Amino acid sequence: MSVKTLVREMRLGKKSPSEVLSSFIKQIEEKEDKIHAFITLFMEEAREEARKLEKETPEERAGKLRGIPVVVKDNIMVEGKRCTSASRILENYVATYDATVVERLKKEKAVIIGKSNMDEFAMGSSTENSFFGPTLNPHDTARVPGGSSGGSAAAVAAGFAPLALGSDTGGSIRQPASFCGVFGIKPTYGLVSRYGLAAFASSLDQIGPFARNTEDLALLLEVLTGKDEKDSTSLSIPGLNYSEMLGEGDVKKMKLGLPREYFPENLDNEIREKIKSVLLKLERAGASVEEISLPHTPYALSVYYIVAPSEASSNLARFDGVRYGLRSGRGENLIEEYFYTRGEGFGPEVKRRIILGTFALSSGYYDAYYLKAQKVRTLIKMEFEEAFRKVDLIVTPTSPTPAFKTGEKIEDPLTMYLSDIFTIPCNLAGIPGMNVPVGKNSTGLPVGLQVLGPVFSEAKMLRLSMAIENLNIE
Repeated sequence: MSVKTLVREMRLGKKSPSEVLSSFIKQIEEKEDKIHAFITLFMEEAREEARKLEKETPEERAGKLRGIPVVVKDNIMVEGKRCTSASRILENYVATYDATVVERLKKEKAVIIGKSNMDEFAMGSSTENSFFGPTLNPHDTARVPGGSSGGSAAAVAAGFAPLALGSDTGGSIRQPASFCGVFGIKPTYGLVSRYGLAAFASSLDQIGPFARNTEDLALLLEVLTGKDEKDSTSLSIPGLNYSEMLGEGDVKKMKLGLPREYFPENLDNEIREKIKSVLLKLERAGASVEEISLPHTPYALSVYYIVAPSEASSNLARFDGVRYGLRSGRGENLIEEYFYTRGEGFGPEVKRRIILGTFALSSGYYDAYYLKAQKVRTLIKMEFEEAFRKVDLIVTPTSPTPAFKTGEKIEDPLTMYLSDIFTIPCNLAGIPGMNVPVGKNSTGLPVGLQVLGPVFSEAKMLRLSMAIENLNIE
């Protein structure tokens, strides 16, 4: 049942918010021990919120998400609740304010049920880099759910909630959405406020939604968007009624680009064949498909792993044990205390990226690494702009492989980083990208198709998603 249908039934009194909440809590009680999608659950607070909604008169039952359970990634602030970013250094930190996206959820009367597990400070592609332990894939608990928003993707896939929030710096919504077989979108940079998001790489980070279908994804995105004076990068774009703009998913005369660089020889063959099959069906529905080239794509991974760690090095300097978070207490002076606190508080992947970023920004290396990376980033952005003069949207695989086994890549960072090779360019260019599930492979693992569009083309992307969803691909 779609979120919109649930909201309507609760508004008409056919279902109560407590009944809806209880159906999801039942799933959590049955499966969470096996999945570990959450760091913190707010079951009693959620039940109390549902009971408050039940006291409303029929005239007061407004709200696009009234009574709908929502999961929030644990790097997004919810006032009065722990916000750990899955790190020991923030293990007991309690947020003193709501992120703007959380304010908007509450305004529409959503019921926040918990904070989801993630890779520490959003640095990872498997949700194995969490101080609180890994999350497992609901489709196969021997495999990862993707990352860094793996807890949110797994929660939606497991039926713990119909909606969830994640953040995406280099694919952290789209890749776990692909691995878990759900819908997820990384909006245009600036479309959704970042106020209240624990920063990883500020020029790349974006908050976005997960859902089980296109209609629900559109509705949640609609709630999240809008100008926010507390975020200087936030943009005001009028008329964003995405759920009303879906139509029936008409793709007639839509021009789709197929970049050859995203279909290398080592791409998983079943993923290749699934996407080809979907494109053939879209062509029969009236879309046209054209091969294009994005020649700077092979450099995107290298650019990302200079730019993102450099920004992380700066952003994470605030976690020093002075104002909040873990304080070691072992240092004999302030400098020693910094070393002990950060050494004990950060995990291996976070330390690795801080070191990489600090090196790239250091005197004598800034021009050779960071400045050159920013120049190539500009070329990647210009390349996308040129491509979108020829086509409406670009279609690619979301990930080069289906979900891999837990532990398979955690000791090999370079192999792990390749998991995001198709999602990273989107963040570097600031354009929107989304994952659309397109069935499963022969072993029952989900396969995801990525849609990329020019800035503020989310409505068109959602229409294509609706068209693909209507194909009923198994």
